[in-house]
Amino acid sequence: MREISAEPYAFRFSPERTALLVIDMQRDFLEPGGFGAALGNDVALLRSAIAPTRALLAAARKADLFVMHTREGHRPDLADLPPAKRRRGNLAQGIGDLGPMGRILVRGEPGHEIIAELAPAPGEPVIDKPGKGAFFATDLDAILKHRGIESLLVAGVTTEVCVHTTIREANDRGYECLVVTDCVASYLPKLHEAALAMIAAQGGIFGWLAPSESVIGALGGTR
Repeated sequence: MREISAEPYAFRFSPERTALLVIDMQRDFLEPGGFGAALGNDVALLRSAIAPTRALLAAARKADLFVMHTREGHRPDLADLPPAKRRRGNLAQGIGDLGPMGRILVRGEPGHEIIAELAPAPGEPVIDKPGKGAFFATDLDAILKHRGIESLLVAGVTTEVCVHTTIREANDRGYECLVVTDCVASYLPKLHEAALAMIAAQGGIFGWLAPSESVIGALGGTR
């Protein structure tokens, strides 16, 4: 077993039973000119997580950790898109519409792809999810169980939405989760801070928090 200095107390994990899950680092969310920016968001707030996540990925790969990625998006025919989700926000350009990087949140479109800086390596599974949580309507749980995974190191965007939903889903399924604090980000700093606080509250009700420096050190690397 290895140990990471974390909040609210040390996180102990076995590398062969631990996976790194990188959530929704997609062009439409993180790149200037994408869907997120078109909604008036400052994508620089999300892009702050790219460099530490890149370092974390390198350390995880070097340590032979199982690495997985997710993307939020829908079938081109939108058959898996609930009408309520499509209506939400009263957007001039919403899911399925033609946006600055192709059809918004549609699989196979340029904006749906993971940014080049964090591109999956050969053999790293990519989970295409139709909802906020990575377990809903996907085979993520089956893949993790078949690999004997018990613990998750979590990075990605956004902290209070897809990251938080996935952590809660994982918690209910019995996984131990550590959120790497500088590898997650939000367009809304106040919600980012609140979401992190909620994870470690009450003795770690949903999981643990630690910076990438501590995680990389525990994996045997240096930052």
